[in-house]
Amino acid sequence: MEKLKFDDYLDERPKPKGIDVLCGLKHFAIITYAVPPERFNGLFPERFKLDTVDIEGQPRALISVVPFIDVDFTSAVFPFPKFQMGQTNYRIYIIDQNTNERCVWFIGTTLDSWTLCVPRYLWDLPWFSGRVDFDCEFDNEAKIYKSYKMTTEADWAPANVHISQSSEDEMNLLGFPDTETGLVYLTHPLAGFYFRRDGKLGTYRVWHKKLEVKPATLQSADFGLLTRMGLVTKEEQQVPHSVLIEPINEFTIFLPPKILNK
Repeated sequence: MEKLKFDDYLDERPKPKGIDVLCGLKHFAIITYAVPPERFNGLFPERFKLDTVDIEGQPRALISVVPFIDVDFTSAVFPFPKFQMGQTNYRIYIIDQNTNERCVWFIGTTLDSWTLCVPRYLWDLPWFSGRVDFDCEFDNEAKIYKSYKMTTEADWAPANVHISQSSEDEMNLLGFPDTETGLVYLTHPLAGFYFRRDGKLGTYRVWHKKLEVKPATLQSADFGLLTRMGLVTKEEQQVPHSVLIEPINEFTIFLPPKILNK
């Protein structure tokens, strides 16, 4: 893999308009697994290919579970009520062969909010209901999580994860030529693609600054969706490629999502 630099990917935020959304993402974590590429066969159209890395001489595809709490979720343009809700995204790292852009394929999302009706029914997004609870202990002086626990009660994607941090945690991103390349790859895809609930291809884009994530240690994980789909076994879920956390950041989401030709 060629080296990637943030300087090549960081741009000024496009001016929000219409129904674009601004939100803070609290307790933001990226829990990533490296697995054989063939496990993802048939999950997305031929327009996309897996963005694989080599680990110990073997090609590996990366998939991340991304839990967080949406805080101050509101319009980026107009005065509007603010919402707070728990959310977990499931995404695979891919390349759009039409544009050669690194992006992600969204398997789907669990959301703990009545506002689920908008993305699910108005835009047919693969979003599902779930009760998402966070139990986190953050050391403000050391700027690390003594404990990070997230539980999702859901039919589609039940989940339990327990993470901790210490000052001795190392940023060890296997398969990348250097740490910056790994961080660009894992934290900075700005385009997402997915199959809508009606089977059509959909996409939307986000913008954010460089994420100031720190490494963490997984204590335990049980992601029911990954097990059910045969993507990452329960045993493999205990040995992630990497765990990255940032206490809070800010995203701009450009809406509405678009429908594309495959």
